[in-house]
Amino acid sequence: MENSKNEKVTCLIIGSGPAGYTAAIYAARANLKPVLYQGIQPGGQLTITTEVENYPGYANGVQGPDMMIDFEKQASRMGADIRFGVASKVDFSKQPYKIWIDDEKEIEAHSVIIATGASAKWLGLESEKRLNGFGVSACAVCDGFFFRGKEVAIVGAGDTAAEEALYLSKLCSVVHMFVRRNEMRASKVMQERVLKASNIRIYWNTEVEEIIGETKTEAVRTKNNKTGETQTIPVSGFFVAIGHEPNSAIFREWLSMDETGYIKTTPGTSKTNLEGIFAAGDVQDKIYRQAVTAAGSGCMAALDAERYLGEKGIV
Repeated sequence: MENSKNEKVTCLIIGSGPAGYTAAIYAARANLKPVLYQGIQPGGQLTITTEVENYPGYANGVQGPDMMIDFEKQASRMGADIRFGVASKVDFSKQPYKIWIDDEKEIEAHSVIIATGASAKWLGLESEKRLNGFGVSACAVCDGFFFRGKEVAIVGAGDTAAEEALYLSKLCSVVHMFVRRNEMRASKVMQERVLKASNIRIYWNTEVEEIIGETKTEAVRTKNNKTGETQTIPVSGFFVAIGHEPNSAIFREWLSMDETGYIKTTPGTSKTNLEGIFAAGDVQDKIYRQAVTAAGSGCMAALDAERYLGEKGIV
């Protein structure tokens, strides 16, 4: 069936981070015969993370890619059908829902679990890409611990940047915060907290030109966009907090989303505005964005799908 151009499935899971794989484990155990397509980045954001120390069960920590291999193996062992491929188009106008994979294969699904995640927005520097995982991170909560007692930098001006700067200020000796304009976008309360923190130094009208270091982050070079003055600041960690973008574009026509593209779910569930379609993980969570919360919501999505399919008499 897998190679045919058309296929009917009971439960289709789109995406393969902690949410997608956990949904696959639960759906397979419930005998929903889930088919999971891994998407453009098999394993999700954790495959570009090095050490993960905050996921329960890994007493000595684990490398992000290794953790995702463990998730995949477990889902496979339970009977999930895991495949390479990217969902390129959907038609949710009627049931069963239609999903196209890689613009050619058409799948009809009685239930769909969307776990496509979100992608961090980056500055676009070559050095940022090269040192990602070697001092450069887009998640202070995930990686701040590794810089305990050290000087770090963060770039951003919204609530997320303010929250992450405050989080880092409790761990690090100094937090250098770079803001492109002469004001922050963050809420007044968050701005006040940042300004009160004695070890957060704010650099207004400042852009990051380069992250310096061959094999690890050693410093950051900045430029004041008013005066043109550049300076090099020694840091061990560099955090990008300019936002995330949910990978939800192909569902925009069909599903309710907030203004930034996060899929809206009924509070306390994974249900979207269309019955039989569920969303889990970072594609619907802009607050927590942790591996463990994504996994939890993947479990919810599979249980919600199982109940839905049972009520419809499909399984």
